[in-house]
Amino acid sequence: MIKRMIVMLLLCALILGSVFGYKIYGGIMQRKAMSAMSEPPQSVSTIKASTSPWQNEIKSVGTAHATQGINIAPEVAGIVETLLFESGQDVEKGDILLRLRSTEEQANLAALTAKLKLAEITVARDEKQIKVKAIAQATYDADKANLDNLLAQVSQQQALLNKKNIHAPFAGRLGIRQISLGQYVNAGTALVTLQQLSPLYVDFTLPQQNLTHVEVGQFIEARTDAFPQTTFKGKISALDAQIDETTRNINVRAVFQNHEKMLRPGLFVSLSLTIGEPETHLTLPQTAITFNPYGSTVYIVEESKNKEGQTQARAKMKFVKTGATRGDQIAVLEGIKEGNEVITSGQIKLRNETPIIVNNKIHPANNPEPEPKDK
Repeated sequence: MIKRMIVMLLLCALILGSVFGYKIYGGIMQRKAMSAMSEPPQSVSTIKASTSPWQNEIKSVGTAHATQGINIAPEVAGIVETLLFESGQDVEKGDILLRLRSTEEQANLAALTAKLKLAEITVARDEKQIKVKAIAQATYDADKANLDNLLAQVSQQQALLNKKNIHAPFAGRLGIRQISLGQYVNAGTALVTLQQLSPLYVDFTLPQQNLTHVEVGQFIEARTDAFPQTTFKGKISALDAQIDETTRNINVRAVFQNHEKMLRPGLFVSLSLTIGEPETHLTLPQTAITFNPYGSTVYIVEESKNKEGQTQARAKMKFVKTGATRGDQIAVLEGIKEGNEVITSGQIKLRNETPIIVNNKIHPANNPEPEPKDK
């Protein structure tokens, strides 16, 4: 019985040993086969690292505002009797824009004027009589007070009559008319907007770290998608006295002469502020840089011999120090040299020493001043 058990155990051990041996042998042969296989090359696009002039700029966006802009509104109520302007018209300071009906006010003024003339005659007669003591001093004082009161009433009525004529308080361009002839308007009703278009303000914000680069009188450029081919030139006119505690931004105002009156209040504009002297940097498309928590990297192309002795292009990882960006480009300050062939797309498939095939039929965007295209 014991001999049978020993024989069975030996047989089981032999069978298990054979199975495990076969598995181990298969794994060894598989590793040998895989090591004999070469890694397939990955398709990438490349660009030669080159230097280009680089002007540091501060970018921002802002909104255009009129130097003076108001809604024209009457101080008194009335019926629109005469309209003397058209929508979109340019006007000068003091131009009469419209008149409200003033028949009643004119009649009241005429009545007060007649009373004033009588009061003047009465006071003139009283002055002669008071000299000879023909009238009492109280009578003269009452007539003189009545004269002063009528003078004040005439002035008040004339001021009310003047308010029936609506004038342009400054030169500018009118907006779209909001009222019609014969319409009754209350005091304070907006009749039309008036905007002074030249010069024009553009207000924007900048981070506090840019404060040392900005000063009053500095030149600035503005562009807008309303006129994509035009660059507007202006100057910094004012900086706010304080920095916003929430955003840590400072409000800045620039002034543009806007002689052609192309810019309008409310327009959204992109701003560019040139700072410092022109520099020269190695420039790459931003797609060439891989940003990691441990540092920014690029892959450059290096050639080496494979096992068959053939020349094979391979990807070599390099750590780089990057600088400012402009459009699709980024400045590289350290890590690569001019003339290095840098991989611009396909990096996600790469690791160090990965064999590659360069295919430059399609290149990533590399425009320092890209413009969006409507499709």
